[in-house]
Amino acid sequence: MAEEVILIMEDENNNNNSNSNHNNISVSVVIVGAGPSGIATSALLNSLSVSNLVLEKEDCCGSLWKKRSYDRLNLHLAKSFCRLPMMSHPFRTSIFMSKDDFIRYLDEYLARFNVNPHYCHDVEEAVYDEEEGKWRVTVKDTASGTVYEIASDFLVVATGENSQPFLPSDLPGMETFTGKVVHSSDYKNGAVFKDEKVLVIGCGNSGMEISNDLADNGAHASIVVRSQIHVLSKEMVGIGMLLSNYLPLKIVDKFVSLLAKLSYSDLSSYGIHRPVEGPFLFKALTGKTPVIDRGTIKKIRSKKIQVFPDVVSINQNTVEFKDGKRRCFDAIVLATGYRSVAHKWLKDYKFLLADDGKPKGKYPNHWKGEKGVYCVGLTGKGLPGIFKDSKAVTEDIYRLTLMAQK
Repeated sequence: MAEEVILIMEDENNNNNSNSNHNNISVSVVIVGAGPSGIATSALLNSLSVSNLVLEKEDCCGSLWKKRSYDRLNLHLAKSFCRLPMMSHPFRTSIFMSKDDFIRYLDEYLARFNVNPHYCHDVEEAVYDEEEGKWRVTVKDTASGTVYEIASDFLVVATGENSQPFLPSDLPGMETFTGKVVHSSDYKNGAVFKDEKVLVIGCGNSGMEISNDLADNGAHASIVVRSQIHVLSKEMVGIGMLLSNYLPLKIVDKFVSLLAKLSYSDLSSYGIHRPVEGPFLFKALTGKTPVIDRGTIKKIRSKKIQVFPDVVSINQNTVEFKDGKRRCFDAIVLATGYRSVAHKWLKDYKFLLADDGKPKGKYPNHWKGEKGVYCVGLTGKGLPGIFKDSKAVTEDIYRLTLMAQK
């Protein structure tokens, strides 16, 4: 199990200089990433006594939640949809958990299921050895500089879809902007922007919440809405997810869309346009999650938050928009999301991933590749998707392990 692997690695560390290679370490499963995807998979494998090793390049688990999320972040779904396998959320926490409560949940999960990630261990490459029938994973201990290799029967890509902040290249003149530019991964709260004119580029959940937070903290907030979006309340999303277990998606979409129209009416005069497809079908087709309103729409209606269409050009502190308007800003927040970078270190990524880093296989069979490589949490389905993926991957690895032992 995981404890055995830890002892092996400690012995290797004690017997080698920091600048020399380790002898090969062998384990049944290597899991890359100690976010919710990685720790859920490790916990399930531990419960089945399948040896596994979790490698994490950061110095903590759940680094996206602990280091790269804004202060007021809450789960966008009810906690009943956001648990990991084998452990429900505490009753004492709110239905839509705070970031801090979810972080405590992750730490308690590690302790309960004896998940022991190796932090500051950056996977430089993973290749499949056809002759040996094993994955060879080259790892760098960034604390000591030591580079070594691990051989495994199975490899699980659990680095998630939010590995690297995405910086858009389609903003002409961005390099001339004279104010402060911040990606949402570095945004904590709007207090430092008080009385400043701030433009948020990106109209997903992060962009909408950050613009709301800026307005609450006394900034003059504006947001660029470049694409069609669905706006729902958290209760509408919960109802839709519950009904989707029993009714066809088309019917669920009609019902939830009706609730949205009754609650928000037509937002097109404010620069927000709904897609033709319903919110859940639109999510399935495009991967774009409905915006869950937490007060932003009220501020947009009252003009406390200004909405602009796409950016045409940026010239120093002046931004020109598609409708011909020009405005001056002191700062820009890029709420433009993240990208997976797994296909960069997974040299034989075509066994599992497409060129864009997304799974080659179609949902719901996306999680399994060839040659014993798997992925967890790469479908844009959030924590509910991680729950399903980790169980499917673990069950398949366990089945194949039992077959190999016969």
